[in-house]
Amino acid sequence: MQFDPDNVIVKLCAQGMDLEGEGKNEEASKVFLQAWEQANDNMEKFTAAHYVARHQKSIADKLAWDEIALNLALEIEDDSVKGAYPSLYLNIAKGYEDLQEFEKATKNYETALVYIKFLHDDGYGKMIKGGVENGLEGIKTRLKK
Repeated sequence: MQFDPDNVIVKLCAQGMDLEGEGKNEEASKVFLQAWEQANDNMEKFTAAHYVARHQKSIADKLAWDEIALNLALEIEDDSVKGAYPSLYLNIAKGYEDLQEFEKATKNYETALVYIKFLHDDGYGKMIKGGVENGLEGIKTRLKK
């Protein structure tokens, strides 16, 4: 998936990521919310929502933002966005797992697996695939107890 480096929302999200890297999470959160408020289309909104989710204080709030990001991504008519689906479904699955809603978590981990083929075979792709596989295995282990 390609992001336009000159896009205002992309620039705000990059600024927020820099602030995260500096340990300035409160400031980063504000920048991501600013990106959300200024976003004009589904691509910009999806991007901003994905980052807003990272700074939620509760699992339920993070899950809600992750679902907003996914729903916006699903509305984008650009096949390159499908590369983001595994990560989005992984985040949602993890949220449900943390809430101990294992059936919903399993469903989302399995859906993430369907879209793994859209990931690049690089470190990021392997990390997401590993997260999905580990999540499914972890739930199986928990349910056997």
